[in-house]
Amino acid sequence: MHHMKSAMIAAAGLALLAPPAFSQGVIKIGSSLPLTGGFAVTGDKHRQGFQLCVDMINDKGGLLGKKVELVVSDNRSDTETALSQYERLINVDKVDVLFGTFSSKLTFPTSAVAHKYGMVYPVPSGGALRIWTQGFDNMFYFQQNAAELFGDAPVKLIQERVPEGERPKTVAIVHSDDFFANAIAAGLLGRKVENPGGGVVADLAPGYLKEAGLEVVMEERWPEEGFSDWLNLANSIKRADADLVIGLTASAEEAVQLTRALQTVRAEPKMLYLSQGTQNEYKEGLGKAANGVIVHTSWHADAPWEGAIAGEKITNQAFQQAFKAKFGSDADEDSAIPFAVCEGVEQAIRGAGTTDNAKLKEWLHARTKEDPVRTVLGPFSWDDRGLPVDRTVLLAQWQDGALKFVYPTDEFAGVSDLVYPKPAW
Repeated sequence: MHHMKSAMIAAAGLALLAPPAFSQGVIKIGSSLPLTGGFAVTGDKHRQGFQLCVDMINDKGGLLGKKVELVVSDNRSDTETALSQYERLINVDKVDVLFGTFSSKLTFPTSAVAHKYGMVYPVPSGGALRIWTQGFDNMFYFQQNAAELFGDAPVKLIQERVPEGERPKTVAIVHSDDFFANAIAAGLLGRKVENPGGGVVADLAPGYLKEAGLEVVMEERWPEEGFSDWLNLANSIKRADADLVIGLTASAEEAVQLTRALQTVRAEPKMLYLSQGTQNEYKEGLGKAANGVIVHTSWHADAPWEGAIAGEKITNQAFQQAFKAKFGSDADEDSAIPFAVCEGVEQAIRGAGTTDNAKLKEWLHARTKEDPVRTVLGPFSWDDRGLPVDRTVLLAQWQDGALKFVYPTDEFAGVSDLVYPKPAW
């Protein structure tokens, strides 16, 4: 359609505006994302993060003199569809490079497709440890750590920021039967991580909770899809009367449902820690009820990290302004993570001077703490598995409608006081 329009203008004898200084050809980047189905809200925000970054690259003259084109397919939150779409992106669409998908559930199987074809696979969302123990050397994770290791942060938060005599002693842990939630639970509870085909990937005993002397008085898992019995779950949590409630949800929507149910039954733990809930949907869904809730996150609007595109610095603030200008809403973690993936791929293509995936892989593996990939999620270099070196997740707490940093206390200035115990509903 675009070409027809150009031809019509030319035929009318009108001077055509010169396009940006792109040479012939494009650099195609392909991703399969869950734009419908259970992961749709997050999947769409991933698409927005990718698109904003690609638009910025093109505004700055493209890559290697070529325009960058983003090709996104909707996998409907379905594993088989995601697999066939990555095959298609590589073999039919002939994309030059790939962006990963959302969720451990979809990343685990699709990573094998990327590996089969020797394609670099930069992962925005796929923290389960078994993804990173397949022996693949083409994957790079753009969050701070594997999900099994996340539990270290809330335990350290308690040890560092709550006076000894006031710390929680008992824990209720409830979670979705979801790839990612199960992975965090495994680290907290000291379980073995096993491959689907058998074989232990990691033995996480005794687990972060036991190590810290916290007694688990309740554990319950709800089904991955179609769960709606939130009030009964909340009543069980209330009866357990734990000082610390840990809710590991698969989505922000589940985090809203769980928090709302706890409020309804008036469960009053000293601390409520969730794996999801930094998102705008959580704040909008709960309003004042979010107050005091602690959530882990890979990104925060006030973090002083600087990314780079076309060799030019991008502050978090500039990223947020550009995101809001394009999409009319505030950026959150789910849009910042894919933006960081795109920054990393752009730096690799520019640094290697090619889209040859073998050379991109080599360039990414050569990053160090002193010479990292620079993103709005902070600096990245990776170990042999593709997991980031020396990064910790952030913990944030909802305080009077704003998401405030509370951990780590030494990474940068601006850490807020921890509100503890959690205010009553």
